[in-house]
Amino acid sequence: MTGALSVLLLPIVPILSFLLALLVLATSVAADDLPAPYVTQLLQQARQARLADAREWQLLLHYRANLFGGYTSEQDAPGFFLSPGGKTDPQAELDATLKQFFSPDLVGRSQQPAQCAFVARHAWLAEQLACDPMQLPPMPCERFERWIEEFHARSITLVFPSAFMNNPASMFGHTLLRIDQEGQTPHTRILAYTINYAADVPPDEGLAYPVRGIFGGYRGYFSTIPYYLEVQEYRDIENRDIWEYRLNFNGPQIRRLLMHAWELGNASFDYFFFKENCSYHLLSLLEYADPSLHLTEQFRFWTVPADTVRVLAAEPGLVNEIAFRPSRVTLIRRKREHLSEPEQEVVKRLVQDASAAQSEDLRILPPARQAFVLDVASDYVRYRGERDEAQAATARDHNRQILTARSLLRIPSQDLLIRPFATQPELGHKTSRASLGGGWRNNDTFEEVSVRAGYHDLLDPESGYTPDAQIELGSISLRHYNRADQTRIERATLANVLSLSPIDGLFHAPSWKLNIGMQTIKHGTCELCSNWNVSGGIGVATDTHLLRREVWFAFAEVEGNYSRAYEERHRVGGGASVGLYADLAERWRLLASAGYLRYALGEKSDDVRWSVGQRYTVAQNWSLRLEYSHRDHDNDVLFTMQAFF
Repeated sequence: MTGALSVLLLPIVPILSFLLALLVLATSVAADDLPAPYVTQLLQQARQARLADAREWQLLLHYRANLFGGYTSEQDAPGFFLSPGGKTDPQAELDATLKQFFSPDLVGRSQQPAQCAFVARHAWLAEQLACDPMQLPPMPCERFERWIEEFHARSITLVFPSAFMNNPASMFGHTLLRIDQEGQTPHTRILAYTINYAADVPPDEGLAYPVRGIFGGYRGYFSTIPYYLEVQEYRDIENRDIWEYRLNFNGPQIRRLLMHAWELGNASFDYFFFKENCSYHLLSLLEYADPSLHLTEQFRFWTVPADTVRVLAAEPGLVNEIAFRPSRVTLIRRKREHLSEPEQEVVKRLVQDASAAQSEDLRILPPARQAFVLDVASDYVRYRGERDEAQAATARDHNRQILTARSLLRIPSQDLLIRPFATQPELGHKTSRASLGGGWRNNDTFEEVSVRAGYHDLLDPESGYTPDAQIELGSISLRHYNRADQTRIERATLANVLSLSPIDGLFHAPSWKLNIGMQTIKHGTCELCSNWNVSGGIGVATDTHLLRREVWFAFAEVEGNYSRAYEERHRVGGGASVGLYADLAERWRLLASAGYLRYALGEKSDDVRWSVGQRYTVAQNWSLRLEYSHRDHDNDVLFTMQAFF
């Protein structure tokens, strides 16, 4: 039976095979006639539109053109890219991003679906490609929507805390963005949130801190922080004046900025103090909000926060309001200018002993003046407590007693307009400088050209810069001596930093200075010898107003030299110096100093030196200088025209 069935089925097998082949062929033809999957359509559209070359895509991924072609992203977190080659291949990253939008898989440091982790990419690509929401359904991004809703954003303000000399990373100032709500006043804006970019620095880094910061040894991250915490740190603890620049962004631009800021929660960058720093990456965020802005391109080699403020202020119509938030020190000093000498003495006594609030010297003052004196004393006691954690509890109790006496007067505090000691940063000279000049040295004449990378010295025009401070980095001077027919590097400065803190009855901060560099000296039988030196000092300063304003200073110093001019090639010693600078007129400043150093190690010798310099400001970025210096029978006179760029 079975054998008979097999015989009957034999003719049917070829027929079944033929029918199966026809079915497969028909299916294949039908598949060819069907539309391609939707993601393939989007990929083709994106390539045809060359979206990977679009400025918005370059900004979203932080791509920069390489010197010899191609692109590299400045972003350094692997999780920010959805393609293995995304850091250097914009097209591959765009393709991978579109494909990932169809997947619910979690990506990035925030561990969300790609549509939610990279909301700005999704919004821009969906708009450019007119994505069909039925074929690419938008995913619910509740975390993002809650985050953006908390801002109630109506405007964006760039915030610039001025320079802080006691922190290498803050010597040039800082920038951050504040997200303002509708209806906020200058007083309630302190409750707003900020977008900040900063290096993640482990505690107790010590000497490694500036080195790693200069060479990109830290990771930089974006964060969202309440503004009052930033104000507490910058204005109240570090005593930095704060300038606020309201930017003229509309609603869609503000949303674009916040969307990209959300994405940057998945990012990190190698942090460089002088290039990819707080200001640089905030500029890239502003560029995506308004792609017509070209801001980061203006900073090829270094990014100084004051220069970024200057660039923003120069953009037509971008800044529509500027506000000043004084530091506590500025507030106290300006208030103290309104005190008579007897009132200042009462303030000093209140600061030392709160029981002075019951003294006869205070009671004899009119009630309004009593209130003002108590307000100034309270401001200083709070400042002292915030500066010193060890005295914080004592300062709070001290201030409570002063405020108790103040509350009995029932008089509102006097509303004073607090003027800054330093003008707006964009009104200052640019931070790089070139100079051309000539002069006389001993029995020879010379011509000299100099270039300085940054930033400001005591003889430069002071507008826009922290008063009584000097930071010079990366300067070099070439000089040609005519009689000797010799061209040489006359001076080179790696760093020359000086901070003068005038002391008075309330403030007693020390002054300090540090210099690392090389200069040409005459010593013994060597007429023109290179002398490498490292020096530093600690001192005191005070100011007077005999003419306009004069600052007097004195330093105890140590110095080490290395040169072939010395018998043992080196010498180390110490001594002291004194000096002053005075504003003789609005555009005219005089700087004079004298010092004596005795070297006890290496070649045993000494140096007597003095110098006098004058600067006249021709325009914001142009000045003239005449300088004379004397050092161990070596006399030098130099006249230069200086241009800032």
